[in-house]
Amino acid sequence: MAERLSGKVAIVTGSAHGIGQAIAERFGAEGATVVVADVNAEGAQVVADGINGAGGKAVAIPTDVSSKDAVDHLYDETLRQFGTVDIVVNSAGLVNTERHFLEGDEAWWDKIHAVNLKGTFLSGLRAANHMARHGGGAIINVSSGGATRAHRGNAAYDATKGGIEALTRAMAVDLGPYGVRVNALIPGSVNTSDMTPETKAERGKAIPMGRVGEPEDMTGAVVFLASDDAAYVSGQMVAVDGGILAAMRSPAADIFPPSKFPKLT
Repeated sequence: MAERLSGKVAIVTGSAHGIGQAIAERFGAEGATVVVADVNAEGAQVVADGINGAGGKAVAIPTDVSSKDAVDHLYDETLRQFGTVDIVVNSAGLVNTERHFLEGDEAWWDKIHAVNLKGTFLSGLRAANHMARHGGGAIINVSSGGATRAHRGNAAYDATKGGIEALTRAMAVDLGPYGVRVNALIPGSVNTSDMTPETKAERGKAIPMGRVGEPEDMTGAVVFLASDDAAYVSGQMVAVDGGILAAMRSPAADIFPPSKFPKLT
């Protein structure tokens, strides 16, 4: 690695697994001091230990991003230990949220918004307040193709991702004069720990590049957005999706097909 983030302090929320973990590990390899923040305290510690074992520097701070007190603790503790925050990736989010709109309820809606959208706001607000007063920084939010398209059975999730993209643009406009850049990553269909080879192959058929993404596929774009190479890039949504958003998507990409729709009487 070129260690493009050497000397930087980076917080990555939702980094005990999946895309967040891959970003945290890549940041460590690129020379950043990484704060692994996740509601899963044990998993966060495992990731931090792995970064340290590979020659990087990381600490784990358990964090529920839907709680202002928890987010404040995350930033207070990071500043206590390292004195600054240069990069923040708001990757924490609920993803297994499928429910047909006709079966939605307030608790389902509120829970997903509390983590995905409110959590991005709370973390972004603390990051921005520090960065604007200390020479700037980079904030990368995590969106989804559902922000501009629609997943079946994911009205609440897609609404949060649309909100995250609107929030990203608004933050970029408000924070630009203070040297704070704000962008968003749009992952495509990404392999998860419970995705079977059959599922991977089936979903890959609907993707122009012929395969689902891996968490590591997301990291190069995030390193770029966090680095000085992106010094004049702000308010942008960067899709790393193998071409999904560029194409007319096949039903094979759906994770909630009509066969799962409620049967009305």
